[in-house]
Amino acid sequence: MRRREVIAAIGAAAAWPVAARAQQARQLRRLGVLVTTSENDPEWQSEKAAFLAAMAGFGWSVGQNLRIEYRFGSGDPNRLAAFAKELVGVQPDVLLARSTTSIHALVAETRTIPIVFVSVSDPVGAKFAASLARPGGNATGFTNVEATMGGKWLELLKEIAPHLQRVGILFNPRVAVAGGSFFVQPIQAAAPALALTSDILPGREQQRPVRLYGPAIPS
Repeated sequence: MRRREVIAAIGAAAAWPVAARAQQARQLRRLGVLVTTSENDPEWQSEKAAFLAAMAGFGWSVGQNLRIEYRFGSGDPNRLAAFAKELVGVQPDVLLARSTTSIHALVAETRTIPIVFVSVSDPVGAKFAASLARPGGNATGFTNVEATMGGKWLELLKEIAPHLQRVGILFNPRVAVAGGSFFVQPIQAAAPALALTSDILPGREQQRPVRLYGPAIPS
């Protein structure tokens, strides 16, 4: 399922019980939305349009029975943490987290306000949910990838470049799930069977260029 379709699928059904929807004409509900990207990000704009259309289909309209508080982290974990605290402070009825870093920031601030998350890689491993079947707690939502896909990525690389012997795993440890281990460990486990050597490359500021397969890659 495409991410845009996942956003649309959340709707009011995942956020409010039937009894609450029956009262929507009489009561203004407040939704807090925490987004990792900037407000002008094209992908987010597309997702937002799909989400609002889905909400309208369930009878929720901004300005009539719904108020939405948006906050945008613009890729900065510190901003996300500050905005998560701010959103929890306004006491919304429901919170929507887009991405792993967003849900991480929100659950650090509240374990009581219901949270719906999307595009989260490992909700169970990150302890946002007890299990996929029974999440428990105050958070539920959608996971967008399975860690073992890392091995499949290596297989695809090997098909593209059969003589490939060495691969680099480049990631940002500030925002990567479990410090990057969520994807790194499955990739490392799959590499020997494909006769590949894997280099772990956590990305940090002012890093020197790294020599990999082919030309040097600047930081």
